[in-house]
Amino acid sequence: MLFGLDGVEIGLIIVFLCLFGGILSGFPVAFAIGGAGVISFGIIAALDSAGLLIHQAIDTGSAAYADLIAQGVKSDTISIFRYPDLPRYDTPVFPSGWETAMDRNISFIVNRMNERVLAGQSIETLLAVLMFVLMGITLERSKIANDLLTTMARVFGPLPGGLAVSVVVVGAFLAASTGIVGATVVTMGLLSLPTMLRNNYSPELATGVIAASGTLGQIIPPSIVIVLLGTLAGDLYSAAQETRAQVAGCSDALTFLGEPAVLSVGTLFQSALIPGIMLAFLYAAYAFGYALMNPSKAPAVTFDSDGEEVITRNEGLIWFLGVPAALIGGAILLSSVNVIGSQTIIVDSFSDRGEAASLRTTVSDECKASMIDLHGQLAWDEAVAQQAAIDAQGGLEESTKLTDEERAAIFAERVEAAAPIGSGIATLVVLFALVLTTARGVAPSADPRRLYIGLAGGALMFLVDLLLITPTTSAGVTVILMVIPFAIMGYGMTYAGGLLSKNELLRVVFPPLVLIVAVLGSILGGITNPTPAAALGAGGALLLAAYRRLADEEKSGKLIIWASFSIIVMILIGINFDLRINQPEVAFESYVAFFAAYGAYLFSMFGILYSCYVLLRGKVLSPIVRETAKVTSMVFTILIGSQLLNLVVISFGGEHYIQQFLKSFDNELTVFLIVMLVLFVLGFVLDFLEIIYIVIPIVGPVIYGGTFDPKWVTIMVAVNLQTSFLTPPFGFALFYLRGVAPSSVTTGHIYRGIIPFVLIQVAGLALLWFFPSIVTILPDLIGR
Repeated sequence: MLFGLDGVEIGLIIVFLCLFGGILSGFPVAFAIGGAGVISFGIIAALDSAGLLIHQAIDTGSAAYADLIAQGVKSDTISIFRYPDLPRYDTPVFPSGWETAMDRNISFIVNRMNERVLAGQSIETLLAVLMFVLMGITLERSKIANDLLTTMARVFGPLPGGLAVSVVVVGAFLAASTGIVGATVVTMGLLSLPTMLRNNYSPELATGVIAASGTLGQIIPPSIVIVLLGTLAGDLYSAAQETRAQVAGCSDALTFLGEPAVLSVGTLFQSALIPGIMLAFLYAAYAFGYALMNPSKAPAVTFDSDGEEVITRNEGLIWFLGVPAALIGGAILLSSVNVIGSQTIIVDSFSDRGEAASLRTTVSDECKASMIDLHGQLAWDEAVAQQAAIDAQGGLEESTKLTDEERAAIFAERVEAAAPIGSGIATLVVLFALVLTTARGVAPSADPRRLYIGLAGGALMFLVDLLLITPTTSAGVTVILMVIPFAIMGYGMTYAGGLLSKNELLRVVFPPLVLIVAVLGSILGGITNPTPAAALGAGGALLLAAYRRLADEEKSGKLIIWASFSIIVMILIGINFDLRINQPEVAFESYVAFFAAYGAYLFSMFGILYSCYVLLRGKVLSPIVRETAKVTSMVFTILIGSQLLNLVVISFGGEHYIQQFLKSFDNELTVFLIVMLVLFVLGFVLDFLEIIYIVIPIVGPVIYGGTFDPKWVTIMVAVNLQTSFLTPPFGFALFYLRGVAPSSVTTGHIYRGIIPFVLIQVAGLALLWFFPSIVTILPDLIGR
């Protein structure tokens, strides 16, 4: 053996050196990865042909191997790492020759491109990458960060370390709206870094907090990292659990686990929200604590007053805390006693299918033993009892067509059980009331009568819903009955909008906040999947950028505002009316609602096209489209190149060799800890895209093939990958910041400044390690 190493080990070293050399060469990374695959395959093929690469494989025909199989040891678990004394034989790393391996690689790369890039099941989810990139770059070009940084500096500046805290807040805000690390770091570096240095902030703290806050876009949804990682992790988890089930003697993962082995990007967005906010809080807490310990290096800064009305502490507590708490708490209280709730009375034509046992019990003895080991004897006994009860009833109750009498009886029960006030109207009234009361708080000296009239309109909406609207009232009649109360509330809302627009904080924060709530709310609430939500975000970003452009040109943006409202109207009509006009019998109100929704759709599309025209005229759209195409092309080119490199590793047995090494450890925690340490070290030299598409497919079948919650595994990996932006020498955030930092800030300042935040990342990973519920609690609550 060459250098006393196994041929597969030498092959892995060659691949890594070629990849590392390609990245250091300065050649575009997207092409360097594919080139590294081709070059490394050529070197390995040449050495193999010369007889220099020898792999010592286990002799499966030996008596020792046969004894292990006879003892019940699975062949998949037998490796040279677990059983080093087994007889071996020498074989080339390409047993059938490098020509055969090359033919197989070429055919596989074509198939994988088709599956993962062109027409596979994951392509719809990957389209969200394009939309989120477009959304992020559009918002970045609309200079939203400029306004946010200025406003947050006024809010947090008077606190010790307030400027650093404001950078963290803006970083978290931009993470949820743009998610583009480079744009965020560059923007905050240009705007915040000079201000912080001018106010005697430590260069280390200033650069560290800017670089770290800019990377929050990689974990706070909507995150491109989570879209890419989640798409891959879903496939890996499903395949790994199927393999695990077969090793356990079961027919499939559904039988073995008792639930489908599915992991969606939407679920990962839910899982990532709290960890992302936790990291932002840790960054801000460090900045604040550093300022308290070193007041001269992070002093409080007071900016000139902007002329806004002064709000006393009592007024702030009443209108910003007490009244909102009372409104939301009252709504929750009324919901708990079924005064507010669902008024859905739709009855299906067929009865519900009977509920099956919690676990499948008609399995082999081997599968039964494995399932008892996984779920516990108590869970198995409960499933057996459930199945026995089902069998005693003659089998699982099938879904049958309901008679008219049965449907009428169910309909009457649902009408009787429906809440007096619908949850939709209650939500609308509470939201409008919050806007009205907030307006009262930000302008305490303004005439409040119109605000109180608006609140009276909300109370009237409640009264009308309670007295005149029943669960059987049609949507059209409901709209007619609500016209007057809604108009009264709208009268107050227009006045409230004028008051709120005079407050700088709300004027700057509210538009992107609405966009964030719309995008994340639709995903986290399970209303839609990430791709349509990303499209909504991209359209909203175009409208927001166009409105900002018109404001800079001192032109009216009313058309943009009405186009935004038309999107809301279209959604509300779709929720409350049956728009299926191709049915045999269609009510008149359905036709009216359909054409109203269609008109709102056309107007909203006109608004988006007009926004594109405004941005094109202002020479903003072309750079947005060009940058979006560049970023998206880079991502997909890296995807293709990494697939090629991956297939090279597979062709000489490198992937199987690494997986056997990881499986040789009996402790699942040990395996995952090793993987996390490797990912952390690789983050010093590789970008997150290379790690996702080169390393994760190799170790994924092992880390996703165990008992760990796949959501927790994926978020742990995502947080670890976020660190790759901060770790020298190849941390991208450090490069971005170095490019815009003044000459007084040295590279040493940046490297020293980032150390505490890397340690905070490690502390964050430790918190997630010891408290996995931080990741799983939100998806568990939403899924109930």
